[in-house]
Amino acid sequence: MTQSAFSRVAGVLQAEGVSAVSLANEFGTPLYVYSRSALTHAYHAYADACQGRRATIHVAVKANSNLAVLNVFARLGAGFDIVSLGELHRVLAAGGKAENTVFSGIGKSVAEMREALNAGVKCFNVESIPELHALNEVAKAAGKQAPVSLRVNPDVDAKTHPYISTGLKSNKFGVAFSDARATYAQAAAMSHLNVIGIDCHIGSQITEVSPYLDAIDKLLDLVAQIEADGARIHHVDVGGGLGITYDDETPPPIGDFVRTVLAHIEQRGHGHREVYFEPGRSLVGNAGVLLTRVEYLKPGAEKNFAIVDAAMNDLARPAMYQAFHRIEPVVDGSAKAELYDVVGPICESGDWLGRDRTLAIDQGDLLAIFSAGAYGFTMSSNYNTRPRAAEVMVDQGRARVVREREEVKQLFAGESILPD
Repeated sequence: MTQSAFSRVAGVLQAEGVSAVSLANEFGTPLYVYSRSALTHAYHAYADACQGRRATIHVAVKANSNLAVLNVFARLGAGFDIVSLGELHRVLAAGGKAENTVFSGIGKSVAEMREALNAGVKCFNVESIPELHALNEVAKAAGKQAPVSLRVNPDVDAKTHPYISTGLKSNKFGVAFSDARATYAQAAAMSHLNVIGIDCHIGSQITEVSPYLDAIDKLLDLVAQIEADGARIHHVDVGGGLGITYDDETPPPIGDFVRTVLAHIEQRGHGHREVYFEPGRSLVGNAGVLLTRVEYLKPGAEKNFAIVDAAMNDLARPAMYQAFHRIEPVVDGSAKAELYDVVGPICESGDWLGRDRTLAIDQGDLLAIFSAGAYGFTMSSNYNTRPRAAEVMVDQGRARVVREREEVKQLFAGESILPD
């Protein structure tokens, strides 16, 4: 596992040398804990492999949009990949720059296009002909040229969970490969669009390089056709989606992945083009843990349940994707090991965080849920009127609250009852 920032000292889990027990006691639970050193290490793995190449890194904001997390990457020189206007505002608030930001997503509104264009985003990744027409009209009204790249759906199987597979012809994303050449011709003919690139994103939690290379081959074949039609493609955006180790997955090391992709593009004769990488999970996933406390141990006729104070509203991935997250006691204890389902207090049978886990725990013990830095807090909700967890960043032995725990009264502050 690449979770060196989280290790044990005398049987107690530490985050960059800070006891997870002290973090839970000081800041309460459920609690997201991030390691700045882990974020930095993962980013450098990408950046070092891009050194000397025409390649840039755009952090996928949707994976973890905390301002402190984004600011770590902004200070390191990262660009960003956004899918909403709200994410653009987060990038700017975190010290990122619009001119280093790519705007992706299939449902951009006219208002979002207008504000992003005026802010000066680097490129719009467009996913349909109607979106092209809408963006052209927005740019025309603003008296600007909108930089565009088409997201092409290469119909490549990423061999991942169907909910996070995005490159098949049955998925909602992108322009169909068979329609892409004609769509590029339409885009090039629009008066206020500037075609500058080509884009694909085939899925998430991908643990093999071969699907990327298959998709890239199809893109590069298409580039030759597009340029024969008169357009000029300056960059190739290979998307994100590189997986991490949650359990026993063996994704390629980040550096090996990047070097393989860049070498393949060069071997195909396209080394003069800039290459965009849009990593998310592989940057932040194993840089975060979720701490939770055992409220009750409930033996059952067929199952034993460890009922904890975190729930599916705090970490949706298990309920949504049947995802596995490693779960361990924060402190090695002497309790008898039993088989438990780790579940939350929400009134849904789908509210579980781990199934059939052998744990030596007592009521009141702390558990750590690993690999929670990606699609953890960012997908959390207030279901059952539950305040969302606090977020803490550990940096060189010091913990800082980077998002305060919500209070119940905040959750309905904007609501009102009907008058008499």
